Amino acid sequence: MKSAIMHAACFLLLSLIGFSCKDKNAVAVAVLIKEMNLKRGGVISCGSADKEFGSLTFEITGNQEVRKDFTLALKLLHSFEYDEAEKVFAGIIDKYPQCAMAYWGVAMSNFHALWAPPTEAELEKGAKAIEIANSIAEKSKRESAYIASIASYYDNYEKTDHRSRCLQFEKAMEHLQAKYPADKEAAIFYALALNAAADPADKSFAKQKKAGAILNTLYPDQPNHPGIVHYIIHTYDAPELANMGLSAARRYASIAPSSAHALHMPSHIFTRLGLWEECVSSNLASVNSAQCYAKSAGIKGQWDEELHGLDYLMYAYLQRGQNDAAKKQLEYLDTMQEIYPANFKVAYALAAMPSRYVLENKNWSKAVALKLPQKNFSWEAFP
Repeated sequence: MKSAIMHAACFLLLSLIGFSCKDKNAVAVAVLIKEMNLKRGGVISCGSADKEFGSLTFEITGNQEVRKDFTLALKLLHSFEYDEAEKVFAGIIDKYPQCAMAYWGVAMSNFHALWAPPTEAELEKGAKAIEIANSIAEKSKRESAYIASIASYYDNYEKTDHRSRCLQFEKAMEHLQAKYPADKEAAIFYALALNAAADPADKSFAKQKKAGAILNTLYPDQPNHPGIVHYIIHTYDAPELANMGLSAARRYASIAPSSAHALHMPSHIFTRLGLWEECVSSNLASVNSAQCYAKSAGIKGQWDEELHGLDYLMYAYLQRGQNDAAKKQLEYLDTMQEIYPANFKVAYALAAMPSRYVLENKNWSKAVALKLPQKNFSWEAFP
């Protein structure tokens, strides 16, 4: 209601003072941009001082500065550094509000395909970004196709469940990739969409294998592309497929060492294959980077990426029989008061870590006495 009133007031004012249609659209866009409450600021990097996030090319409408910033944002997006990617896309919007693909980037940053479904606020932000992108005339047919593809995920989100919308996105990306077969980014995002739409109950791994075939075809020509290597790891993140992801796992951290997620992600494959020493090294680096990020971002307490790394780290210590090292992680967990954002992977780590410790040590009396850690969220949100 408030949004509708603001729009009506803006258009009434414009009509009274005789602005052109173009000016009316500019003010309407400005209102929507403000409503999105975009994340802003400099990119926080706790790895290499050179902010290494891999390499890629992606042609968009805009000057050299826009293309440079967009490339950085896209690298961050491919490593699931969603907050940092949104900052860069927001910076483009602030300087060049007619850059349609920057709004596509905001919508993609709030989708986070392989994580928990977006919150209501994230869905609203993504939908507003698409609304603006669609209103901008200065975009190519290819860019319009990209915008339409992510729009298929946000379409009617109030009444459609997350999985159904992931399937819609998969189909849209399939059409986009078929229409622009030379566009390697379209193929990469199609592979991501296949993984997002994969049925966890399908043990034939049909969609994952299709995604893997696409990514492995692209990999030789773009060995430093963060999305290709990252998505190969996700594609093969299952015991039956993990051996096919080992090469990518051992490479990803060196491609994007400035991403805490890139430092952690290889351990998914290492864990599947019982490579505990590599798993420990991967997560020690990731936890250290996540702690640095929390401090640099002014986060009160811990960042969620740290908890994710700690869970894998503890499990690896337990598999190596290093109970003292595992216990230290549990004691550290007990000192935490607040974690941001309070989401599914945080709840999972908080529940799993104490459980792993007592179960792996067959300490049944402590197992039955376990209680959920009391942190800064309600457990009812994560049944």
